[in-house]
Amino acid sequence: MKLILLSLITGALVGFVFALLKLPIPAPPALPGIMGIVGIYLGFQFYGWIAGTFLK
Repeated sequence: MKLILLSLITGALVGFVFALLKLPIPAPPALPGIMGIVGIYLGFQFYGWIAGTFLK
């Protein structure tokens, strides 16, 4: 839980600084960005399943 809270605070601070300096947000558009993160997570989990099942 502590790591999640620190990540949220760090992201909020970075977003605030970028807005303050009138820079574009350092993240992809909302839905495509979220789907990219989900895809990375699923790929990582899929590798763990493949490695655990077939590469023993």
